[in-house]
Amino acid sequence: MSSTIVSFADGSVRGESVITRIDRTADDAVVVVVAETPFHPVDHTWPDQPGDAGTIIVGEESASVVEAVMAAVSEEGDFAVGSEIPARRGADGWTWLVAHRLEGSAPAGFIAGASARLVVDERRRAGLSRGHTACHLASLALDLAVADLWRKDPGVDALGTPDFEGRANQSSRIHENGSVDEYRLGKSLRRAGFDTETFAATLAEREASINAQLAAWVVTAARSRIVTEGPTIVDRRRWYCELPEGEAVILCGGTHVDSLAEFSSIRVSLDLSDPQLLVMTTTVVPAT
Repeated sequence: MSSTIVSFADGSVRGESVITRIDRTADDAVVVVVAETPFHPVDHTWPDQPGDAGTIIVGEESASVVEAVMAAVSEEGDFAVGSEIPARRGADGWTWLVAHRLEGSAPAGFIAGASARLVVDERRRAGLSRGHTACHLASLALDLAVADLWRKDPGVDALGTPDFEGRANQSSRIHENGSVDEYRLGKSLRRAGFDTETFAATLAEREASINAQLAAWVVTAARSRIVTEGPTIVDRRRWYCELPEGEAVILCGGTHVDSLAEFSSIRVSLDLSDPQLLVMTTTVVPAT
């Protein structure tokens, strides 16, 4: 068995393949593995973007896919799905797969070797792609908005700005047309040279600066794309966006819009109710 070939990076939402495995997860859900798929799976290592949903069709039978997830087979033949996988994606000693978690049981015709058609829920995919692109843009705008608060060099982000995102982000959750990111503002960040007191005192100004930057980027209708190093689920993929400040390039396994013209607006709100935890909520209004 080889690692699953994926086509979601080029925007594909349809595909044809052969079923290679049908199995059950630890919670007794049925999962279907195919040789090639357009479905984007949620990453068990960094589960920021949910997996695609949709439909698998075999002959006259069909089954709903609740979510595409990562799966892996060890050299010893052990099959693991999602959070059951004891290794990071791409680790040696494993074959890496995309598993399609079904709603209910598999129809009788769903057997290894059967030809299948795969159809991704386009509305959900589009919403998640907008949410993921907006999440990256918001993080870059956040870095720009707090660049003056560093007393030491924390390293730089994809635009050459001091990398607050890389230093402080502890979780990112993408949903349709938005995301929620959490940043730890504790002692380690202060030791790294970040002025958390000034940040807290100027929170409203920082939020306004981020939103102004996002508005300026949206009107450029800049191109956005994914470049892959290979066809399988474990080959590296990078997001590129041609912003006025330069081309941003970020390692990313998710899906994205083709152009910022797909946004009417992107806005963030900053919440510092807990002085050691910044919550940034990003909200997209799609272009009509």
